Amino acid sequence: MSLLEIDRLSLQIGNAPILKEVSLTVDPGEILAITGESGSGKSMTALAIMQLLPRGARSTGTIRLSATDLTALPEPELCALRGNEMGMIFQEPMTALNPVHTIGRQVAETIRLHDPTADAEAQARDILTRVGLRPDRFPLSRYPHELSGGQRQRVVIAMAIARHPKLLIADEPTTALDVTTQAQILALLKGLVQDFGMGLILITHDLAVVADIADRIAVMRHGEVVETGPTWHLLRTMQHPYTRMLFEASTHQVNLPAPPPPTPLLQVRNLHRSYRLPRTRLFSPPGQFDAVKGVSFTIMRGERLGLVGESGCGKSTLTRAILGLETPQKGQILLDDTPVGQDPGARRRMQVVFQDPFGSFNPRHRVARLITEPFHLLSAPPTGAARAQAIAEALTAVGLQPDDATRYIHEFSGGQRQRIAIARALIIKPELILFDEAVSALDVSVRAQILDLIADLCRTYGLTYLFVSHDLSVVRSVTDRVMVMQAGEIIEEGLTETVFTNPQHPYTTKLLEAAPKLPDLRMQHSGDGSI
Repeated sequence: MSLLEIDRLSLQIGNAPILKEVSLTVDPGEILAITGESGSGKSMTALAIMQLLPRGARSTGTIRLSATDLTALPEPELCALRGNEMGMIFQEPMTALNPVHTIGRQVAETIRLHDPTADAEAQARDILTRVGLRPDRFPLSRYPHELSGGQRQRVVIAMAIARHPKLLIADEPTTALDVTTQAQILALLKGLVQDFGMGLILITHDLAVVADIADRIAVMRHGEVVETGPTWHLLRTMQHPYTRMLFEASTHQVNLPAPPPPTPLLQVRNLHRSYRLPRTRLFSPPGQFDAVKGVSFTIMRGERLGLVGESGCGKSTLTRAILGLETPQKGQILLDDTPVGQDPGARRRMQVVFQDPFGSFNPRHRVARLITEPFHLLSAPPTGAARAQAIAEALTAVGLQPDDATRYIHEFSGGQRQRIAIARALIIKPELILFDEAVSALDVSVRAQILDLIADLCRTYGLTYLFVSHDLSVVRSVTDRVMVMQAGEIIEEGLTETVFTNPQHPYTTKLLEAAPKLPDLRMQHSGDGSI
């Protein structure tokens, strides 16, 4: 008998159908991956299992956990099951954790909720050790903001497994993590399944992650399961066109134009940036953290340069220094041989596209105002018809319609929002664009569209950009040259294909080995449309 049985689950919110006749099973000790694009119903299926549906949701069908129909239980009985029999790991650990409580208290609270007599602190210490946070290095008194993204995700996992649940649901648990941290979290989840015999539902849009960890796959589209089966069999056969589309988008490569003859545009020379650390004990001197240590490189005009490395390696500090948002203690940043700090027009000549296409916009303003924010950097910003024309040209350049200027940002999908972010960066025709994890939050098909858009813009505008990302496959696709950063230093750089095929530094090799990879299935299409 299966641990979890979902039978013909349909879900409606208002008049909108969300899930349609979804049927799935999970056995003890099995990893089921649910994959598909944003809006396919993956997360709503998970919330339906946990019975955490939004107000106004109506469902039909059954969800049985160990033969108990969850849809028929009153809320008090569901509360007793959540955290005890079934746990959930959410995508963003910082929103899942309480910032004013210590990690020890938060894990212990989960234990006390179900067993008030337990030695919750001792159990919290044990479970945090189990997920790789040993008390000698990560005392229970630490707060979430004192941990890295991967460490915070381990705390969330500890909370979810504190009571050894039979079923664990992980909703995009590695999307925002670098490749080595992602590999560690996936190995941790796989080990927990093996040690505890729990069933795991892994929700992800990354097929490479699915191929690496899952026993079975369910592919969802528009609220329906369009294909399901054992991982390797499904990836080899891929009967449904949508599954093939997801696979092709996951391995998508763009066609960049050849870069122009090398002419230096931005030069970074011996850059240093340090931060003071708080005192570790009373009367002790404050420490110092060297975020960027003697970094030097040049970006040529028309060049597409990548920057990769683990979280905390200094990528963000370096990009903030280039943008003038951080003041280095030592070194120079030159734009056409002029120090950025001495060039009043430097801010106009550089723009940035951020990771979160929603959080980087004011939701109260229409698109026309949002994408014209950089106009304040111009000595004579366009007005009237010239302003309207600039807005229309920027939106058209990124594949949107001019009349989209009158809409609000919440009316767009994630991919459309990122197009609007690129339009905002383009509207004043900068000489350099910094893409800061610009596609990491997007599903594979939308990511492929944005990468194709960037390639088209390179052909049309001759873009020069620095592409910062933890996704090595994306960097390989959209850059001519790449730099690898570790502990504040550039430890390897060169032509992208050369670095990826013949890495010279052990750290680069480690990054490449940690990145999940889709197998070469040598797809051959048969006459009936199968592969």
